Amino acid sequence: MCTAATYKTKDFYFGRTLDYDCSYGEEVTVTPRNYPFSFRHSGSGKSHYAMIGIAHVADGFPLYYDAVNEKGLGMAGLNFVGNARYIKEIPGKTNLAQFEFIPWLLCRCASVKEARKVLTGISITDTPFRGDMPVAQLHWIIADECEAITVEAVKEGLSVYDNPAGILTNNPPFKEQIFNLNNYMHLSAKPPVNLFSGRLSLSAYSRGMGAIGLPGDLSSQSRFVRAAFTKLNSVSGSSENESVSQFFHILGAVGQTRGCCDLGGGKYEITIYTSCCNASKGIYYYTTYDNSQITGVDMRRENLDGSALSRFPLILNGQIRMQN
Repeated sequence: MCTAATYKTKDFYFGRTLDYDCSYGEEVTVTPRNYPFSFRHSGSGKSHYAMIGIAHVADGFPLYYDAVNEKGLGMAGLNFVGNARYIKEIPGKTNLAQFEFIPWLLCRCASVKEARKVLTGISITDTPFRGDMPVAQLHWIIADECEAITVEAVKEGLSVYDNPAGILTNNPPFKEQIFNLNNYMHLSAKPPVNLFSGRLSLSAYSRGMGAIGLPGDLSSQSRFVRAAFTKLNSVSGSSENESVSQFFHILGAVGQTRGCCDLGGGKYEITIYTSCCNASKGIYYYTTYDNSQITGVDMRRENLDGSALSRFPLILNGQIRMQN
């Protein structure tokens, strides 16, 4: 399915892959400070933080898959099928429809610290956006340059976890994903040494044997391990080009290739897009499956004091640059 990651050099970067078998016409979407949000159970708001991210815009409402606001707080929703549980409205709580969670929180919170405070008073409801649009089963990563958390609405209630890895994939629940990393504490970016037995003469037989034993399959649990290892061992310069390039390499470690995840009926899961947002500057970069050239949209080049969405369809097809 999907993988989200955080990365910090001089600036803070936040992004994700969207792995699925089809697209829903998602676009890079800038919501300015005076766009009139109307929330189903919790009123409306016309003055809020601006944000940029990828959304499917339906009936004029940005259904964000992931976004970063002008204060540098990022949030992404990833599939959590079978474990997500939404409820009916609870009197005395701030009730939010699942599809409103990202814009509602990014409208009003400037940091993870502020997000933690408001999360104690909310409930996620099973209200659909429209009758023809089923409620997506998701969990979320929320992050800024200082920390990251994971939020899961499950049958026990709303759970909030510290996320020191700054990574999120899909099932199983986050606490099981982070615990599973204990099984990989032996991994190293350095060449392996013989711990098998001193009675055998074993040695590294080639260059490039770092991370030997890192799982390579496409399951969400293996992608969590692979993305966490790659991110936490990543080394790059702090310039924009170096940081953005490195971020795409990190998520490239979990990209899905057409044909390798067969869903049946001629459908295959692929990485539809990969994003990297410089959350410090509000620049949203992305690639798509057939366009590996990095494209950027700078939210601060738009009128952030306006009231209308700015929408940029994804550039889906790349061009090969001939050098001779």
